[in-house]
Amino acid sequence: MSLNLQTPIDYLKGVGPNRAKLLRQELSIHTYQDLLNLFPIRYIDKTKYYQINELQRHSSEVQIIGEFTHLKEVSQKRGKRLVATFQDATGTMELVWFRGHKWIRESIKLNTKYVVFGKINWFNHAFSIPHPEMELLKDHEKSLSTAMQAIYPSTEKLSNKGISNRVMIKMLQQLFTETSLNFKETLPAHLIDEQKLLSKNLAVFNIHFPKSQSLLSKSKFRLKFEELFYIQIQLILKNLLHKSKIKGFLFKSIGTYFNTFYQTHLPFELTNAQKRVLKEIRSDMGSNAQMNRLLQGDVGSGKTIVAFMSILMGLDNNFQTCLMAPTAILSVQHYNELKIYCNKLKISIKLLNSSTKTLERKEIHDLLENGELDILIGTHALLEEKVKFKNLGLAIIDEQHRFGVAQRSKLWKKNTIPPHVLVMTATPIPRTLAMSVYGDLDVSVIDELPPGRKNIKTVHRYDSNRLKVFRFMKDEIHKGRQVYIVYPLIQESANMDYKDLMDGYASIEREFPKSNYQISIVHGKMKAADKDFEMQRFVHGETQIMVATTVIEVGVNVPNASVMVIESAERFGLSQLHQLRGRVGRGAEQSYCILMTSHKLSSDSKTRLATMVETNDGFDIAEVDLRLRGPGDLMGTQQSGVLNLKIADITRDKDILQQARYVAKRILKKDPTLTNKENDPILRTYNELSKYKNIWNYIS
Repeated sequence: MSLNLQTPIDYLKGVGPNRAKLLRQELSIHTYQDLLNLFPIRYIDKTKYYQINELQRHSSEVQIIGEFTHLKEVSQKRGKRLVATFQDATGTMELVWFRGHKWIRESIKLNTKYVVFGKINWFNHAFSIPHPEMELLKDHEKSLSTAMQAIYPSTEKLSNKGISNRVMIKMLQQLFTETSLNFKETLPAHLIDEQKLLSKNLAVFNIHFPKSQSLLSKSKFRLKFEELFYIQIQLILKNLLHKSKIKGFLFKSIGTYFNTFYQTHLPFELTNAQKRVLKEIRSDMGSNAQMNRLLQGDVGSGKTIVAFMSILMGLDNNFQTCLMAPTAILSVQHYNELKIYCNKLKISIKLLNSSTKTLERKEIHDLLENGELDILIGTHALLEEKVKFKNLGLAIIDEQHRFGVAQRSKLWKKNTIPPHVLVMTATPIPRTLAMSVYGDLDVSVIDELPPGRKNIKTVHRYDSNRLKVFRFMKDEIHKGRQVYIVYPLIQESANMDYKDLMDGYASIEREFPKSNYQISIVHGKMKAADKDFEMQRFVHGETQIMVATTVIEVGVNVPNASVMVIESAERFGLSQLHQLRGRVGRGAEQSYCILMTSHKLSSDSKTRLATMVETNDGFDIAEVDLRLRGPGDLMGTQQSGVLNLKIADITRDKDILQQARYVAKRILKKDPTLTNKENDPILRTYNELSKYKNIWNYIS
């Protein structure tokens, strides 16, 4: 049978149908390739052979060459244990087994050289090793095992069914025997030389059976580089293909709308970062390709004004535009903010969400189809089939990680030619994650805040300081400011959360009596109209305190609110804490964020809270979040499959990722179709990868 790494694992000698079934269920090993890509989680250094008289009480794992001289069974409280006397030229020690006596007794050959390995015990003034690994010296010298022994991922079920680490090593030895170490090189010679990489064969062998620490390090680097390089090749090629195949509308001119707004109605001077991003967007929409751009900016960095000025570019070229937000609250906020500018410029704008009445819906549908409506702001309601544009030229999606790929593609299909697409996020994405997950999008970053914004002062207080916190809130309210108090909302325990909120509300009512203070309350169990009523009371300054669950995480803009108190702050993720903090600090006054917790905190919670106190920078916070939670959790289920990496880790291997992206970009710039002879291995490997479920099944 010819070697094919896609051969089912059942055919590997020593596996068989039962083991194969377990390997599939427990470790997703279906083929030879999957077994090859089961990389060790750690290694035990077996470079040293100890002599018995060298053993120390604090030695952990040791390897000794010697002979068995005597075997005996010893009775104990429960059953028996098997004890063997093991000796070398310098002394004797005991090896002990508490189970499997019969098989061990029958397999041990007395007065024959063995290599034993295990964790050392000091008991009754003597050294012993319980359940050691053992191998005849002559087999040990012949086998593929090397100085560094690999330890593989496992599960309880595999251990119980006898698939131990030793069995995994034997399977891999068999795999290398059958393949004769004859793997196709996946990288071109010029790249291997330039990056000083090991060959594919050497790297694959030494990752499983390293001959030395140095070879192990080089193997890890080679395989990590290769994995990240092909992710980048796929993403960059996808972007190039997108630009060459998917033509966009050509926005030729910057006209009256844009210029009038810029010269007459712009409420503040744009930051240099905003100007740079607008240039990038203008350049995209002025080319012949469809724009596919991710705009990231921290809370309060001024993304909305950039989005509006991009909309004006569309209107100047006689196209309709839309802005889709994840929640009704946020859609209303965008609508109210943009409507002020639209009225000054005589632009028609409408809002479409779950609260829009049937009659008004019909009117919006008609205005859209006959081209009289310029801008439509809304939620998922924009995706309904009845919503048809006359000529949609630009679609903007806010907080894009909350929309699935299928939902977003519905928006593209509103036109025969897809509109330009700008996706925005106020949750800064760490650079490494952006390069890996959104590598096929062009990324713009607004990395400076508007002048005059004061940094929000953040403090961590324990429940025992609550009275001092109440006093501080009263002082701020007496200065004419408003306060948010937010309680966590965790789906699985909605009833408990509701109770927490209501208990908290009751204690705040006692501390802030109605004779002197007005309090709003907003939570998920309220009707939309009641929620909106309470929100508006707070927005208009009729109430001084807003008690809420995380419904206010995005989309409430009250410049007069200067204090954000977050209850049970340890139950929130970092990005959520950062988003909540961003609800204050919107006016000219100094703002504060107070993180309330109990004294019982996990080390991750302590790190999160310390990070919030130390920095206001969303990108720094995102990096810490990535380190704590890993890419899968950070991206949510929509995109976590993207980074199902076998050996690389984007949090730890940032430098390798940047190097791989740089090299991939350079190669594709010179040879965008990968048809140069020297790049044959890249094209072949890329085509192979494209056959199997891979990265772009998940990407927008």
